[in-house]
Amino acid sequence: MNEVRNLAKQTLIYGFGTIVPRFLNYGILTFFYTRVFKQAEYGVVTELYAWMVLLLVILTYGMETGFFRFSQKKEYFEKVYSTALISLFLTSLLFVVLVFIFITPVSKALNYPGNHDYIRMFAAIVSIDAFCAIPFARLRKENRPIVFSVIKILNVIITICVVYFLLEIAPGIYENSHGWFRKVYNPDYGVGYVFLSNLIGSAATLIMLLPFILSTKLVFYKNIWLKMICYSFPLLIAGLSGSINDTLDKVIMHRVIGSEKGLETVGVYGAGYKIAVLMALFIQMFRFAAEPFFFERAKHEDAKETYAFVMKYFVIIMLLVYLGINLYISVIQFIVGESFREAIIVVPIVSMGYLFYGIYVNHSIWYKLNDMTRFGIYITLIGTAITVIINVFLIPVYGYMASAWAHVISYGAMIIMSFGFAQSRYKVEYNMKRLIPYFIIVIGMVIFGQYFNYPNLITELIINTIFILAFIGFAQYKDKILTVFFKREIDGNKNS
Repeated sequence: MNEVRNLAKQTLIYGFGTIVPRFLNYGILTFFYTRVFKQAEYGVVTELYAWMVLLLVILTYGMETGFFRFSQKKEYFEKVYSTALISLFLTSLLFVVLVFIFITPVSKALNYPGNHDYIRMFAAIVSIDAFCAIPFARLRKENRPIVFSVIKILNVIITICVVYFLLEIAPGIYENSHGWFRKVYNPDYGVGYVFLSNLIGSAATLIMLLPFILSTKLVFYKNIWLKMICYSFPLLIAGLSGSINDTLDKVIMHRVIGSEKGLETVGVYGAGYKIAVLMALFIQMFRFAAEPFFFERAKHEDAKETYAFVMKYFVIIMLLVYLGINLYISVIQFIVGESFREAIIVVPIVSMGYLFYGIYVNHSIWYKLNDMTRFGIYITLIGTAITVIINVFLIPVYGYMASAWAHVISYGAMIIMSFGFAQSRYKVEYNMKRLIPYFIIVIGMVIFGQYFNYPNLITELIINTIFILAFIGFAQYKDKILTVFFKREIDGNKNS
C-alpha cells in the first residue's frame, strides 16, 4: 500500500525532528546532568519538567487536533489557522501574567517557595512552547517535515550549547574574571541555568517560526473558534488525563516520600525513566505523521482496512524498538551517571507501558474522526484514576517500582476501554490476537536478557543481536514486514 509507505517515510522524516533532538537531549543533557547534579538537584529538574508536560496540555487545549479537524477544506485553512494562533497567543500571555502576579503562592503550591526565578522561567518556557504548537501543526499539515525537523533540532542544539557554557565553561571564566562577568554570573545558581538555557532555546524556536506566523493575516473568527473549542475541549480533558498518567508519578513520589529524600528518589527514578522514554519518542514521531494521515485517509472507502494495516505493522515495529532498548540496556545505561543506574530496572516495564500507550493512540482515531471526543475523556479519566490509586497507595510500599507498573496497568486498561467503546460505534477489524505470539517472543527474549548471566559484554551484545535478527526473521516469515516496507510495488493489503 503506497499510502502506508508514504506514512512510513513521513514518520522517518519526523523522526529527525523528534528522535534526533530528544536523543541529543537525553544522550547529551541527561548524560551531563546526572554527572553535574546531585540526585536531589536532578529531582528538581525531573519534577518541574513533569509539571511542564501537564501545563502544555492545558495551554494548547486540544487546538492542534482541532486545527487538523477544521482545516481540511482549503477555503477554511487560513481562517482556522489565524483563529487558533490568536487564541493560543492570548491564553499563553494570560498564563505568564498570572504566574508573575501570583508568583509567591504558585511557588509555594509547587513546593519551591524560595525559587521564584525557576518558576518565572518555567512559565515563560511553557507559554512559548504552547503558542508554537500551532505553527508546528501547520508544518505537519502542509507536509513539511524537513522544516519541522530542522527547527526542532536547532532548538535542542541551542539549548545544549547554552547549558554547557553556563554549567561547564562559565565557572572557569568566573574564577579568572575580576570584572563584569562576576556581576552577571552566579556559580551557585546551578539548576536555574537549566531553565534559562531552555528559555533561550524556546525563544530561538519562536523566532525561527515567525515567517510561518507573520505570513498569515491575523483575524479572529469567533464562530470558528467556538466550533474548535467545542471539539477540542474534550481533547483537553483527555490529553490532561493522559499527561497525568505520564507525569503524576514524579509529583506524587516527591510528596509521598518526603522533601529531600523524595527529590532524591524522583531524581534516580527520572534518570531510569528517561531511558524508557526513548520508546515514547518513536510513538511521538509516528503520531506527528499519522494524525494528519488518518484524517486525510478517512475520506476513502478502504479507510478501516488501512487503519488495521497500519496498526499491525506499527505494533511489530514498536516491539522491535522495545527489543533494541532493552536488549542493549547494558550499553544504553551509560547515558545516566553511575549513582542513578539503580533505576535501570524500571526500563522494561515503563517502555512496555509506552508501547501500550502507542497502541491506544493508534486506536483512538475512531472517536476523533467521528466527533466523539467525549469518549477520550471517559477512557483517560479512568486511566488516570488507576494511576493515582496505584501511586498513592503503593509507592510507600514498593517505591518507584509501583510507579513503573502503574504505566502498564493504566495504559492496558485504556486499550481495553477504547476497543470496547469502539465496538458498536466505529468497529475496525484489527485482529489483535494475531499479534500475541509477537508479544510472547519479545517478553521472553527480554526476560532472558535480564536474568541470564552473560560472561562479558561482547557476548551479551552478540547473543542479543541474534535475538533481534531472529525476531525480524519471524516477522518476515509471518507478516512479510521487510517486503511491505522495502518492496517497490505493494499489492494492496494482501499481507494484512
